[in-house]
Amino acid sequence: MHERDIFDERQETKTASFACSFCRERNDYEVRWLKRTKKKNAPRNLNEHDRARFQNSRDYMVRIDDQLMCKNMRCRRRFEIPSSQSVVFI
Repeated sequence: MHERDIFDERQETKTASFACSFCRERNDYEVRWLKRTKKKNAPRNLNEHDRARFQNSRDYMVRIDDQLMCKNMRCRRRFEIPSSQSVVFI
């Protein structure tokens, strides 16, 4: 059983404020997330282990973007998203 059998996937963008690690200028950036929502009905042909896995699963989001490009025209360097969670349970 794969996760695509349990969840529906959809991309979302969220705005977050980050400071560039090189020029220290703070801006708002669009960060892409993959939102996985649990399907309403369990797929057919599941054994007991897979059925328990489906019952215990819940909605969550996974961050797609790991790096951002600075919006400062003089800098324009890529920097990693600092200490932000990459998986968020809803």
